[in-house]
Amino acid sequence: MDMISILVGLLGGLVVGGAIVFVTLNSVMKKRASGILKEAEAEAEALKKEKILQAKERFLQMKEEHEKEVREKDRAVQQAQEKAKQREQQLSRQQQDLANKEKNVDRLKGELEQKLEGLERRREETEKMHAKQVNLLENISGLNAEEARKQLVESLKDEARTAAMAHIKDAQEEAKLTANKEAKRIVIQTIQRVATEHAIENSVSVFHIENDDVKGRIIGREGRNIRTLEEATGVEIIVDDTPGAIILSCFDAVRREVARLSLHQLVKDGRIHPARIEEIVAKTRKHLEEEIMEVGKRTCIDLGIHGLHNELIRMVGRMKYRSSYGQNLLQHSREVANLSAIMAAELGLNPKVAKRAGLLHDIGKVPDEDPELPHAILGMKLAEKYGEKPDVCNAIGAHHDEIEMTTLLSPIVQACDAISGARPGARREATEAYIQRLKDLESLAMSYGGVTKAFAIQAGRELRVMVESEKITDAQSDELSMQIADRIMNEMTYPGQVKITVIREKRSVAVAK
Repeated sequence: MDMISILVGLLGGLVVGGAIVFVTLNSVMKKRASGILKEAEAEAEALKKEKILQAKERFLQMKEEHEKEVREKDRAVQQAQEKAKQREQQLSRQQQDLANKEKNVDRLKGELEQKLEGLERRREETEKMHAKQVNLLENISGLNAEEARKQLVESLKDEARTAAMAHIKDAQEEAKLTANKEAKRIVIQTIQRVATEHAIENSVSVFHIENDDVKGRIIGREGRNIRTLEEATGVEIIVDDTPGAIILSCFDAVRREVARLSLHQLVKDGRIHPARIEEIVAKTRKHLEEEIMEVGKRTCIDLGIHGLHNELIRMVGRMKYRSSYGQNLLQHSREVANLSAIMAAELGLNPKVAKRAGLLHDIGKVPDEDPELPHAILGMKLAEKYGEKPDVCNAIGAHHDEIEMTTLLSPIVQACDAISGARPGARREATEAYIQRLKDLESLAMSYGGVTKAFAIQAGRELRVMVESEKITDAQSDELSMQIADRIMNEMTYPGQVKITVIREKRSVAVAK
């Protein structure tokens, strides 16, 4: 019983203690909640005041911007109004000036009409007086006005013709003397101002080797190496008993250079077999093409020529490996370019255009293909294809008289080409062979009936044939020129082309004794 009383007492104490603790905790929690709430309200109030201040500041800023924008618009409107007012005043002044001008025009028109009326009256009076004078002269001379006019015109014609012929003759003689003297001065001065060395080249190159043991390796087993090299380069390789040398033979200097460089690389490397040969030749050809392009660009820079098409630049570079009668084509073209520029400057023409035409005049000699066209015509077509000007194209095409010259630039390039080619030592051709070729041309023409004379001119580029008019008709002259051209093509070896001109002339001569 006592234990139960104790337990009940303990439980009652626990309940009372729990209630006291709950009441105490509840009171504390309410106080903390009240404090937190007051703090939150204070922070909210402070935040509210801050936001209100920010809103006011933003409002004032926007108001200021708006007022500024309004002021700027007002200023712009005011300026526009002022401009409009000034424009209106200007138009008013112009309108007033126009009205004044119209008044002046009306006044001048009236004065002009009065003067015209006066002139008309004077013309009528003059015609009447002229008619009286004509009638008086007809009565005195016994001729009517038409006959007198004819006699006067004929007399004036004779006097004018005589005076004009005398004046023309004097002018022609003076012009000939002056022109010959001036032309000689220009040509001599041009030649003296340009001096260029010429490299002598031919169709054979020599590749030097240290010992003859290399020859066997170049030939290869059963000749497979040398055959591969010849097929890859297009060059004939001659390996004979000549000590320390291998001969490379080809008319294309670019191919010979590819073969020479390839052989040098193969001998230096030591590995010589067909696959390696093809690889080296391909690399060498690519490297040489890059070098050709670089030579073309460097030449254009040296001469001050700009805007040239890349293909024309490449052809200029290929000229380095082309020769004509032993004269290096690039050196010849550079010299012609400089000569043309000097001569054009002396004559008051554009020296830059002349230098361009001089450099490009022989590009028809270095095409990628070999068409059946004279090099001058082919060069002209290439220049037209790659956007050169018409006067430059005409100078290229006409420098051997294949086409008609249409500009003053064409004879300049032709003359400078002849100066460069005719310089002593410029070209290498045996004198005996040159003279014999000219004689063969003339002999071939003289072998036809009716031919009286034949002249090979322009270094054998033209053959002029004189025929008897009684024996050969005009139609037969055409046929004769074609026959001679066919025989020259089939029987003779010559550079470039040969133009055949058949001249049929009838002369009637009488002698007064």
